[in-house]
Amino acid sequence: MDALNRFDTKATYRLIRLEYLFALGVSFYFFFQHLGDIRWWPFALLFVYIDLIGYIPGAIAYHRSRTKRIPKAYYVLYNTMHSMATQGAVALLWILLIGNEWALLALPIHLCGDRALFGNFLKPFGVSFEPVVHPKFAALEAAVEQGSGRAPAPVPAPAPARQSATS
Repeated sequence: MDALNRFDTKATYRLIRLEYLFALGVSFYFFFQHLGDIRWWPFALLFVYIDLIGYIPGAIAYHRSRTKRIPKAYYVLYNTMHSMATQGAVALLWILLIGNEWALLALPIHLCGDRALFGNFLKPFGVSFEPVVHPKFAALEAAVEQGSGRAPAPVPAPAPARQSATS
């Protein structure tokens, strides 16, 4: 995957998940090293609220929908709540208002677990809210996987339009 080819092959997808599995392992290391220091109610709240706001409403809407098309707002909620940036901001705000504590490990454990164990990343608007193979992606993936084993000849990206000195 790169800036011009925004998809993953099965191999690169697995490698990305492996990176999150490593981060999950680091989070669990600190979790088990500080079991006695964790306040369990804040940990549970921080772990669960991500899905209470970001996943469950969209999942309910999806499963109730006859067409399986739901408003983009559910995707925005999911992506916002499952964003490392959002949860980093939540952790920072928590530290500033309540103080630093080991219960905050719930945030990376949840996000890294979703990515490493379940393969769930942010949701693009053009795919089903729940995992369903998109036929166009399946065709693209098959074409890429059936390649000759060598990278195709590069196609240069279009050059940005130049502005004239008189404009």
